[in-house]
Amino acid sequence: MLKRVFVAPDPGRVRLRFAGRAVIGVALAVALCGLVGHSLVAAITGGLAALLALFTVTDATVRQQAVTTALLPAAGLPVLAVAAVLHDQPVARDLVFLAVVGLGVYARRWGPRGHALGIFAFMTFFAAQFLHTVPGQLPELYAAVVLSLAASAAVRFGLWCYERRLPAVAVPAPPEGRGLARITTRQAVQATLGGAFALGLGQVLSDQRWYWAVGATWWVFVNTTSRGETLVRGFRRVLGTVIGIGAGFFVAIPLEGAGAPTAAIVAVCVFGIFYTAAVSYSWMMFFVTVMVGVLYGVLGVLDASLLWLRVAETAVGALGAVLAVLLVLPVTTHAVTDAWIQKALRCVHACTAEAAERLAGSLSADPGPRVAELEVLLGRVRLSLAPLVHPLSPLKARKARARQVLALLDDCVREVRGLASIAADPAASHDARLSAACSRVEATVEALLRQESLQARGVARAGAQPGTAADHPALAHLHGLERALADLATPLHSSPRAPLAA
Repeated sequence: MLKRVFVAPDPGRVRLRFAGRAVIGVALAVALCGLVGHSLVAAITGGLAALLALFTVTDATVRQQAVTTALLPAAGLPVLAVAAVLHDQPVARDLVFLAVVGLGVYARRWGPRGHALGIFAFMTFFAAQFLHTVPGQLPELYAAVVLSLAASAAVRFGLWCYERRLPAVAVPAPPEGRGLARITTRQAVQATLGGAFALGLGQVLSDQRWYWAVGATWWVFVNTTSRGETLVRGFRRVLGTVIGIGAGFFVAIPLEGAGAPTAAIVAVCVFGIFYTAAVSYSWMMFFVTVMVGVLYGVLGVLDASLLWLRVAETAVGALGAVLAVLLVLPVTTHAVTDAWIQKALRCVHACTAEAAERLAGSLSADPGPRVAELEVLLGRVRLSLAPLVHPLSPLKARKARARQVLALLDDCVREVRGLASIAADPAASHDARLSAACSRVEATVEALLRQESLQARGVARAGAQPGTAADHPALAHLHGLERALADLATPLHSSPRAPLAA
């Protein structure tokens, strides 16, 4: 399983750059905290702030990322102060923590910036519980957070700003409605109630480490929209934690907080967290768990019972999330998947139109950003369909249908990518057949969106002609796109429980 993670495709080595930059940014932040004389607690707080800034800020442009990074202290420092003041008032502390959970999830309605600020606020409160922060420590912790954010920003926007050479890709917003039909509103209610369950049961397990249960509930909800996604994510979180705890017995406990080996392992874990995040949540959680274990060793509180308690608290938190998404305002996998697929189809339509204009001679048309957006949307479709294609899913007909949809959408992306690359060639000539083919693609997409499956198949098949690659490569890609779109009509518009025809 780990081999598949590290040999997974990494176009442009973006994941490698993402992980390498994280190690440099976090290491610089912690080193600066040490150089100015901050305590170990302040250095850990600063390192966490740097890690979060590099991990959670995902705005479309570098300028927007810089603004969000600058706003992180405004979200985190007041929360840190409240957490410190309420340290010895458990009832008020718990109520405020749950409020932070709910508001942090609700903030996702404002896109990537709200998402990042919500996570930073939650993790600041969480860190205050982890480090037992009291008011007297606030000035030093404030200084450590600001210094670390500045250090990570210097690495991200100065030393290694690889995003400047990449097309800006807007992170797609989840399908939304109004009131309780809005997914972020439903998730805010779910996360708050699931967090309350985890908090209560977590305190039964431990009155000192209960916050791990709330943290597990919170992170299960991050980047999920349906109950199916949340269930799969909860399973993967527990799995990654259990594997990480097993490694902790052989890595974290024998170290006993030794400085140099601990720093090396933390660096490896930071790299692993960032490198695996996009391809395996279980392995990301493995590296998080190992890192937390060695940090407990540095703090001098690590033993075998603490590691087992971490497993129990994580299981409680995952259970809280599962109960919440199943019983409180559930969002079905089918509804969310259908919405993401419609977004992807509209993006195919836009990509084709941009490519056609470019081939017709327009210098302003550029399908490149649309292709990048389509690949991001396909990632969201994969995430939403993950519960159905999971090996443990008992729904055979829906699993087969989901796999067919993913395969056909992969075909669409491949053809659109090829079409865009040809359109980007200045020597590419316009062919009158391109306009007709693009019109058929647009008509097919519109029919699919209207759920007119027979019309979609008829429109797409009518103009398909074999042997076009030699005449014009762009036509070959367009006809391939037509065929993939036509074949999508069957899995999208038939009953999800009916078996697929051979």
